[in-house]
Amino acid sequence: MAELISIDEARHRVLEAVRPLTADTIPLAAALGRVLAEDVTSPIDVPPFDSSAMDGFAVAAGPGGEVDVIDEARAGHPARESVATGRAVRISTGAEIPEGAEAVVPMERAEPVPAQARAGHPGTRAAGAAETAGHAAHDRVHVPATEPGQNVRYAGEDIRAREVVLRTGAVLGPAELGVGASVGRAELRCSRRPQVALLLTGDELSPPGERLGPGRIYGSNGIALAAQVQRAGGELLLEQTVPDTAERTRTALAGVLDSADMVIVSGGVSVGPHDHVKDALRELGVEERLWGVRLRPGKPTWFGVRDRTLAFGLPGNPVSAMVTFQLFARPALAALQGADPAARRGVAVLDDGFPRNPRREEAVRVRLRAAEDGWHATSTGDQGSHMLTSMLGADALALIDPGAGEVPPGERVEVELL
Repeated sequence: MAELISIDEARHRVLEAVRPLTADTIPLAAALGRVLAEDVTSPIDVPPFDSSAMDGFAVAAGPGGEVDVIDEARAGHPARESVATGRAVRISTGAEIPEGAEAVVPMERAEPVPAQARAGHPGTRAAGAAETAGHAAHDRVHVPATEPGQNVRYAGEDIRAREVVLRTGAVLGPAELGVGASVGRAELRCSRRPQVALLLTGDELSPPGERLGPGRIYGSNGIALAAQVQRAGGELLLEQTVPDTAERTRTALAGVLDSADMVIVSGGVSVGPHDHVKDALRELGVEERLWGVRLRPGKPTWFGVRDRTLAFGLPGNPVSAMVTFQLFARPALAALQGADPAARRGVAVLDDGFPRNPRREEAVRVRLRAAEDGWHATSTGDQGSHMLTSMLGADALALIDPGAGEVPPGERVEVELL
């Protein structure tokens, strides 16, 4: 094995090899989780007109007093009459502010003027007719003093026309899709999803649901890695279990290197007599970029490139496979889609001590909790590379530098969020 390299150096070598994928036009409703491949500029102000922030009465700003209610504005149905001193329009939340109105008086702050108090006012007869018909329509109300802009949402208050609202590389979540819809976009240009082929080596692997034979185990890496691929935005082209023979390993790899953007092999990358993955990849023209990371778990990690196809040889131990995917394959999938590949990292206080490895960085599975002095991290338990349950409830990987002794409780360490 070549000289071991650090996690950061291995990640650098991986990302250096990535060439972003092409883009497709995607219906907005189908774009959740996709990565934006264009800047989105709004053609309109949002909101596109001055509107009411609540149900009430649109009035001209000024001192309080009695006003005649001359019309109604509802969302999608603007008033036909304009507002002037002494006149108001009943208005619903989101309705367009009528011409001449400068403020909105909330419904609960306007007091109906009783019919007997309206003698001599032009609207008295109409009000009486409405009340006779059983309507609660008061066509004259008393409003308090108002200032211009009260309870008014102005055009462009959220988004201005010609403003860039979403930028290339954004991962599209519910809020991003909502913003796209608010500026009238029915489609978006998004990076193509990476096509990922997942190969699992091992004569001992049985699919879940089958009866176990002697010496066999249920294969968990296929399910776990496929889920990681999908969560990272990849599309699973194929998942296949490959027997531990040189010929079958080479044949399986030859069948996917031309069609996949990324090939991930779990197992068969160490130095045992039945580890055939590295040799097969080299024979098929995949250029080795790294083999061996100063990492526990995950030391026997391999990476190479053929044309634009990325090939990962990940360890076969379940935790090692998941950890090395997180550290190396996940950033590559992000970069292929044009998203920021940088890991979400921070600092946490270790609540329990942890022994250092003298030669390798440790990726310790931890649970996080928030406290007044920041995040605190607690180990999920036994950290053996075969202990898949150590991933249960893990919020992050605590990255422990190599050295002597242990990291004591209370020490601040770097964590990478999962």
